[in-house]
Amino acid sequence: MSDRFIVLSGCSGGGKSTLLEELRRRGHATVAEPGRRIVQEELASGGTALPWLDLAAFARRAIALALADLDAMREQAGFVFFDRGLIDAASALEAHCGEPVLAALATQHRYNTKVFLTPPWPEIYAGDAERRHGFEAALAEYARLETTYPTLGYETVILPKVAVAERADFVLARL
Repeated sequence: MSDRFIVLSGCSGGGKSTLLEELRRRGHATVAEPGRRIVQEELASGGTALPWLDLAAFARRAIALALADLDAMREQAGFVFFDRGLIDAASALEAHCGEPVLAALATQHRYNTKVFLTPPWPEIYAGDAERRHGFEAALAEYARLETTYPTLGYETVILPKVAVAERADFVLARL
Protein backbone atom coordinates (compact mmCIF):
# COMPACT_ATOMS: atom_id res chain seq x y z
CA MET A 1 0.00 0.00 0.00
CA SER A 2 1.10 3.53 -0.63
CA ASP A 3 -0.31 6.30 1.50
CA ARG A 4 1.03 8.65 -1.18
CA PHE A 5 -1.38 7.30 -3.83
CA ILE A 6 -4.62 9.27 -3.67
CA VAL A 7 -7.71 8.28 -5.67
CA LEU A 8 -10.21 10.78 -7.04
CA SER A 9 -13.30 8.78 -7.94
CA GLY A 10 -17.05 9.22 -7.94
CA CYS A 11 -19.62 10.42 -10.39
CA SER A 12 -18.73 10.70 -14.03
CA GLY A 13 -18.78 14.34 -15.05
CA GLY A 14 -18.37 15.50 -11.46
CA GLY A 15 -15.15 17.46 -11.95
CA LYS A 16 -12.41 14.87 -11.26
CA SER A 17 -10.28 15.75 -14.28
CA THR A 18 -10.55 19.47 -13.56
CA LEU A 19 -9.47 18.87 -9.96
CA LEU A 20 -6.61 16.66 -11.14
CA GLU A 21 -5.38 19.44 -13.42
CA GLU A 22 -5.48 21.93 -10.52
CA LEU A 23 -3.44 19.56 -8.34
CA ARG A 24 -0.95 19.09 -11.20
CA ARG A 25 -0.72 22.88 -11.58
CA ARG A 26 0.16 23.06 -7.89
CA GLY A 27 3.11 20.73 -8.42
CA HIS A 28 1.67 17.35 -7.51
CA ALA A 29 2.17 14.23 -9.60
CA THR A 30 -1.03 13.15 -11.35
CA VAL A 31 -2.25 10.22 -13.42
CA ALA A 32 -5.01 10.74 -15.99
CA GLU A 33 -8.07 8.50 -16.01
CA PRO A 34 -7.37 5.11 -17.62
CA GLY A 35 -10.82 5.02 -19.23
CA ARG A 36 -10.40 8.33 -21.05
CA ARG A 37 -6.99 7.29 -22.37
CA ILE A 38 -8.38 3.97 -23.60
CA VAL A 39 -11.36 5.62 -25.29
CA GLN A 40 -9.06 8.08 -27.05
CA GLU A 41 -6.78 5.27 -28.28
CA GLU A 42 -9.67 3.07 -29.41
CA LEU A 43 -11.42 5.90 -31.25
CA ALA A 44 -8.17 6.86 -32.99
CA SER A 45 -7.42 3.28 -34.05
CA GLY A 46 -10.95 2.12 -34.82
CA GLY A 47 -10.82 -0.34 -31.91
CA THR A 48 -13.80 -1.84 -30.11
CA ALA A 49 -12.68 -1.89 -26.45
CA LEU A 50 -15.10 0.94 -25.78
CA PRO A 51 -17.57 1.04 -22.89
CA TRP A 52 -20.53 1.37 -25.27
CA LEU A 53 -19.35 -1.49 -27.52
CA ASP A 54 -17.50 -4.01 -25.34
CA LEU A 55 -17.55 -3.03 -21.67
CA ALA A 56 -15.75 -6.20 -20.56
CA ALA A 57 -12.80 -5.61 -22.93
CA PHE A 58 -12.74 -1.94 -21.94
CA ALA A 59 -12.68 -2.76 -18.20
CA ARG A 60 -9.95 -5.38 -18.66
CA ARG A 61 -7.81 -2.82 -20.49
CA ALA A 62 -8.53 -0.27 -17.75
CA ILE A 63 -7.37 -2.77 -15.11
CA ALA A 64 -4.14 -3.42 -17.02
CA LEU A 65 -3.52 0.30 -17.51
CA ALA A 66 -4.26 1.08 -13.84
CA LEU A 67 -1.77 -1.59 -12.75
CA ALA A 68 0.85 -0.13 -15.11
CA ASP A 69 0.13 3.34 -13.71
CA LEU A 70 0.67 2.11 -10.14
CA ASP A 71 3.94 0.50 -11.13
CA ALA A 72 5.11 3.58 -13.03
CA MET A 73 4.51 5.84 -10.01
CA ARG A 74 6.18 3.67 -7.34
CA GLU A 75 9.34 5.80 -7.28
CA GLN A 76 7.54 9.15 -7.59
CA ALA A 77 8.07 11.28 -4.47
CA GLY A 78 5.19 12.96 -2.68
CA PHE A 79 1.49 12.56 -3.26
CA VAL A 80 0.35 11.05 -6.55
CA PHE A 81 -3.25 11.78 -7.51
CA PHE A 82 -5.09 9.27 -9.69
CA ASP A 83 -8.18 10.16 -11.72
CA ARG A 84 -9.96 6.87 -11.04
CA GLY A 85 -7.86 3.74 -11.02
CA LEU A 86 -7.74 0.03 -10.38
CA ILE A 87 -10.75 -0.27 -8.08
CA ASP A 88 -13.04 1.67 -10.42
CA ALA A 89 -12.05 -0.58 -13.33
CA ALA A 90 -12.26 -3.85 -11.40
CA SER A 91 -15.61 -2.82 -9.92
CA ALA A 92 -16.96 -2.13 -13.41
CA LEU A 93 -15.78 -5.50 -14.72
CA GLU A 94 -17.22 -7.38 -11.77
CA ALA A 95 -20.54 -5.53 -11.94
CA HIS A 96 -20.85 -6.03 -15.71
CA CYS A 97 -19.95 -9.70 -16.09
CA GLY A 98 -19.58 -11.09 -12.58
CA GLU A 99 -15.88 -11.79 -12.99
CA PRO A 100 -14.60 -11.92 -9.37
CA VAL A 101 -11.49 -9.73 -9.69
CA LEU A 102 -12.17 -6.87 -7.31
CA ALA A 103 -11.31 -8.42 -3.93
CA ALA A 104 -8.00 -9.94 -5.06
CA LEU A 105 -6.81 -6.84 -6.91
CA ALA A 106 -7.92 -4.49 -4.14
CA THR A 107 -6.05 -6.57 -1.54
CA GLN A 108 -2.81 -6.74 -3.53
CA HIS A 109 -2.78 -3.10 -4.68
CA ARG A 110 -3.80 -0.50 -2.13
CA TYR A 111 -4.13 3.27 -2.31
CA ASN A 112 -4.35 5.77 0.54
CA THR A 113 -7.26 4.82 2.79
CA LYS A 114 -8.96 8.16 2.01
CA VAL A 115 -10.70 8.18 -1.35
CA PHE A 116 -12.21 11.44 -2.59
CA LEU A 117 -15.54 11.10 -4.37
CA THR A 118 -17.03 13.69 -6.68
CA PRO A 119 -20.77 13.65 -6.05
CA PRO A 120 -23.37 13.85 -8.81
CA TRP A 121 -23.41 17.44 -10.04
CA PRO A 122 -25.95 17.80 -12.85
CA GLU A 123 -25.11 21.49 -13.36
CA ILE A 124 -21.62 20.64 -14.65
CA TYR A 125 -22.26 17.20 -16.15
CA ALA A 126 -21.70 17.11 -19.90
CA GLY A 127 -21.42 14.29 -22.37
CA ASP A 128 -18.94 14.34 -25.22
CA ALA A 129 -17.42 12.02 -27.83
CA GLU A 130 -15.60 10.12 -25.07
CA ARG A 131 -18.39 10.20 -22.47
CA ARG A 132 -21.45 8.94 -24.28
CA HIS A 133 -23.48 7.70 -21.34
CA GLY A 134 -26.17 9.83 -19.79
CA PHE A 135 -26.48 11.26 -16.32
CA GLU A 136 -28.62 8.31 -15.15
CA ALA A 137 -25.76 5.90 -15.93
CA ALA A 138 -23.37 8.24 -14.12
CA LEU A 139 -25.65 8.10 -11.05
CA ALA A 140 -25.67 4.29 -11.12
CA GLU A 141 -21.89 4.23 -11.40
CA TYR A 142 -21.59 6.62 -8.46
CA ALA A 143 -23.89 4.48 -6.31
CA ARG A 144 -21.77 1.39 -7.08
CA LEU A 145 -18.50 3.15 -6.21
CA GLU A 146 -19.94 4.80 -3.11
CA THR A 147 -20.63 1.27 -1.80
CA THR A 148 -17.53 -0.48 -3.20
CA TYR A 149 -14.81 1.63 -1.61
CA PRO A 150 -16.03 1.33 2.02
CA THR A 151 -16.58 -2.41 1.52
CA LEU A 152 -12.85 -2.65 0.69
CA GLY A 153 -11.81 -0.72 3.80
CA TYR A 154 -11.52 2.76 2.32
CA GLU A 155 -12.88 5.93 3.89
CA THR A 156 -14.79 7.95 1.32
CA VAL A 157 -14.67 11.72 1.52
CA ILE A 158 -17.34 13.47 -0.53
CA LEU A 159 -15.97 16.54 -2.28
CA PRO A 160 -17.95 19.75 -1.87
CA LYS A 161 -19.55 21.37 -4.91
CA VAL A 162 -17.29 24.41 -4.94
CA ALA A 163 -14.79 26.05 -7.28
CA VAL A 164 -11.83 23.88 -8.27
CA ALA A 165 -9.27 25.83 -6.19
CA GLU A 166 -11.43 25.32 -3.09
CA ARG A 167 -11.79 21.62 -3.91
CA ALA A 168 -8.02 21.27 -4.17
CA ASP A 169 -7.58 23.07 -0.85
CA PHE A 170 -10.19 20.72 0.67
CA VAL A 171 -8.35 17.60 -0.55
CA LEU A 172 -4.94 18.77 0.56
CA ALA A 173 -6.20 19.83 4.00
CA ARG A 174 -7.62 16.34 4.59
CA LEU A 175 -4.38 14.65 3.70
